Amino acid sequence: MDALKLLALDGEDLGVVSAHVQDAVFKVGGIAYDARRRQFTLVVNRFVWEKAQGKRRNFERRRAVLLFKCVTAVRSVGFDRADAEAVLDLLALRFDVKGEGPEGTIELVLAGDASIELDVECIEAQLADTGGAWETAFKPRHPEGA
Repeated sequence: MDALKLLALDGEDLGVVSAHVQDAVFKVGGIAYDARRRQFTLVVNRFVWEKAQGKRRNFERRRAVLLFKCVTAVRSVGFDRADAEAVLDLLALRFDVKGEGPEGTIELVLAGDASIELDVECIEAQLADTGGAWETAFKPRHPEGA
């Protein structure tokens, strides 16, 4: 198994992680924030973009965990946090530095004008595949220029 494991310590690294979680889907129940440990985790089914090139007809998804450390606060808008079975679509990760940094806000941009914002002391994120791949015939599509 060729499991993906990435670490992000700055904005450029976070952009690489963002590319790998674009179009990941997850249930609200897969969101966890441990305030004592200052960790935010998200269990996702990520689309395997790194294997989606060319004229393939079959694509892959993999179970993965996205972990953010040094998180001091979490906010969300656009979805019901009490609906654990609701499925959300992760579009991108963005970082807005506060002052001269390294603290700032990481935004998890979701479909449908929803988002999760993480106030962080610094960027420290990890993405790791945790299971095998499964086949999907559906490749996410995006409007031109989006």
